[in-house]
Amino acid sequence: MSEPLRVGVLASGSGSNLQALLDRFNLGDDPSARVVLVVGSRPGIRALDRAREAGVRAEVLPATVQNSEEDPEGDEAFLLRRLGAVDVQLVVLAGYLRLIPASVVRAFWGRMINIHPALLPSFGGHGMYGRRVHEAVIDRGCKVSGVTIHFVSEEYDRGPIVAQWPIPVMEDDDSDALAARVLRVEHRLLPAVVSGIARGRLSLSSAGRAEWVPPLCGAETFRAGPDDDVTTRKDG
Repeated sequence: MSEPLRVGVLASGSGSNLQALLDRFNLGDDPSARVVLVVGSRPGIRALDRAREAGVRAEVLPATVQNSEEDPEGDEAFLLRRLGAVDVQLVVLAGYLRLIPASVVRAFWGRMINIHPALLPSFGGHGMYGRRVHEAVIDRGCKVSGVTIHFVSEEYDRGPIVAQWPIPVMEDDDSDALAARVLRVEHRLLPAVVSGIARGRLSLSSAGRAEWVPPLCGAETFRAGPDDDVTTRKDG
């Protein structure tokens, strides 16, 4: 196999999706990719600790950038310099809450993905993250929610969809219960997508759609039971 895909992760919180990537690629036995850099939007977040514990370079946005509501110029210079310094080939937004500057999006077009805790295009856009998403899903009375991974574009949550995984919304769900179920799916889907990208299975069509060869999920069905609220099984 060729050299592992060099992955940079941008995070703003606990970094549980980062940990799922580290467990598979840096600490596990999948040689297709490796996390080489983690950038935190502010100091003291658990994601930075996870990176350092795994021996991965961890950086924090400068205070002048952190304290600005929107400073695309500051973000742009810092991110392009840091990502370029370690030759990052794929950028993963794992709970990163700052807007990515347009120049950075263009520099990594087709090589930057985001994970969102709902089935886009529903329940996405500016301000829709974390608990807000799950509360909106429940308030609307949805019976299905899920996870979406998409390429990052210059608009929040509007880039081409890479992968989705639906999950049931239970009658007695509150936002915490739904969030926990969605997060378990995120931890499975994100590493699978990164591995698929690393192995050259994903391309963007001329129509701007993400295409997998072979399909990422294959012939799977989704079901929920009293002791198994998120499962998959192969047909046949």
